[in-house]
Amino acid sequence: MPAKTKKPVIAINGEYRAEKGDAHALTWVNTGYYDSVSAAGGLPVLVPPVSDDADLSQFLSLVDGVVLTGSNLDLDPVRLGFDKNPSTRPMANRREDFDRRLCKLAVEKRLPILAIGSGMQLLNVMCGGSLFQHIPEDVPKALHHRDKVEISLRHVLEIVPGTRTDAIYGPGEIRVNSQHHMALNQVASPFKVAATCPDGVVEAIESVDEDWFCMGVQWHPENATASALDLQIFQTFLAACDESEPSILPMPKRRSASRAAA
Repeated sequence: MPAKTKKPVIAINGEYRAEKGDAHALTWVNTGYYDSVSAAGGLPVLVPPVSDDADLSQFLSLVDGVVLTGSNLDLDPVRLGFDKNPSTRPMANRREDFDRRLCKLAVEKRLPILAIGSGMQLLNVMCGGSLFQHIPEDVPKALHHRDKVEISLRHVLEIVPGTRTDAIYGPGEIRVNSQHHMALNQVASPFKVAATCPDGVVEAIESVDEDWFCMGVQWHPENATASALDLQIFQTFLAACDESEPSILPMPKRRSASRAAA
């Protein structure tokens, strides 16, 4: 049998900065995302924040999977039903608007999805879940999940046996990098919890449908502070992209803003 030469094509969303003064508007992506996809055997492509859903749908018809990237900025708390916490720094409206549409279409098309950091938070919200806006206030007994000085902050994972996350990491103590102050509160119904921090904060979710690879992790396996094991997340994702046959699925209804803020 001839060796396969065609690599899975993976869409990656980017950061966005609006025009300001003499600085032009800019879209970019952290190197770790496309390097990790490449190292795992995929062909990464940056999906620009196009404004038309038909254009975005056509773009997604050309790819085999989607990486929903994280950000140093946050989802807009007002859109989540919260009063803005002083610690929250919302991302540009154009990025969040686009990411919401990208996530919605990728879920409807049942594309394999790997959601990272705030990408996992967005995935959970778009599928009907809710978030904590600021862990130190909303989960008072939580461990330290973000340090403004120590970028290599790490904590232990408690992985749920029998999950994909368990298969990826195997037995033994796992420590992952941690750079977030928002976190999942209510987990959306299409997902199950796959890993938590010892304080109970949700660190990974997976689709309850084993035929659909949709996985979210709160840590950053693409980051320079990641461990060698973290590349296996991308390898598992790419393997799923190689095998998937997307089908259309209606989006779950989202909870009301008042419920999300509870």
